[in-house]
Amino acid sequence: MTQMQKMVKHFRDNISGISRMKSRKKKKQVCKVTGKLHKLSLIIRGEKDERAVLCSKDKTYDMKIADTSNMLLFVPGCKTPEELKADQASCNIIHSQIAGFSKNYWELRRCRPKLKKLRKLLMEDPYEGPDSRKDQASTFSKYTTEDLLNLIQASEEEILHQLQVIDACKIEGYWRILDFDYEMKLLNHVTQLIDSESWPLSKVPLCACLEELGSLEPREMIEHILLSYGRKYVDDGEVFFEMHEDKICRAIAQMLLQNAVKFNLSEFEEVWQQSVPEGMTTRLDQLQGLALVDKSSRPETIFLLKVEDLPEENQERFNSLFGIREKWTEVDITPYIQDLCAEKQTVGALLTKYARSSMLNGVKVYNSRRPIS
Repeated sequence: MTQMQKMVKHFRDNISGISRMKSRKKKKQVCKVTGKLHKLSLIIRGEKDERAVLCSKDKTYDMKIADTSNMLLFVPGCKTPEELKADQASCNIIHSQIAGFSKNYWELRRCRPKLKKLRKLLMEDPYEGPDSRKDQASTFSKYTTEDLLNLIQASEEEILHQLQVIDACKIEGYWRILDFDYEMKLLNHVTQLIDSESWPLSKVPLCACLEELGSLEPREMIEHILLSYGRKYVDDGEVFFEMHEDKICRAIAQMLLQNAVKFNLSEFEEVWQQSVPEGMTTRLDQLQGLALVDKSSRPETIFLLKVEDLPEENQERFNSLFGIREKWTEVDITPYIQDLCAEKQTVGALLTKYARSSMLNGVKVYNSRRPIS
């Protein structure tokens, strides 16, 4: 057991409640925990090459050791002032045993969960379908929920939410991400069926899809692709899906762009519109965080730039973006940095810290504060 784990265990075993911890020297509140600490699940996560974080059930905190001029005493059965007021019978002087003391404490600050590693681990071995020889012969590790909790620096709720965001699914007890080509194959089966049956995109029946497509692909995969690209609902006892037009258009755009370094913008928009299912309308704003338009080139071009492929740390992210393009408008850069915003932080505040603004042809643009090699 590490020193950090011993300290957390000591707190959980010996302190029944802490209403607040305050450093008089810094004159600010450091940490406030309501309720009883021993009822909370607090876990320190991080491998040897990672900076440790503290996770509750639904939040992640940076940990920093700090000194205090006031000695902190550890008292078994300690009551908070609020509890003493409620218990009028215990107003007499209480003789307490001091179990330990410390002049240091852990300063906790809410931070973004470190989730980039989650996609990286699952993409080591994407699922290519039940008939894939590669999947059967794969020597890569597969991950259960418990495995991911041990490897990812985030709370359980944050990890499970991110698994939904990246459309991961459980196959034989392990979390997997579908190979993009296999995912598009499944989506194509569904959209072709919708077209042949003339179903409205807002009311695609699950049972009919499973019955018609079950001979082509596993039924679990058909339902997963419907869940990934639609909203499930029940009408008159039957399960239906309302398909997400923006997400389907976005996936088809990625399929077109991934095979070219750059694409003539006008040609791309024409091919893209022809490639999506009938009744759907393509728009460039559907590609935020996926592709970038270069308006300075002649003719204008578009190329693939996925936000999930960029560095997770703030400075590294900005360095990467300014390496790709020297000057950015706020509209163009926002999709690539908004996930960096901490709690109550705005994109504007991030730009003020990591970029320098100027005017270019009457438009406000941002460039790097430091030289980019």
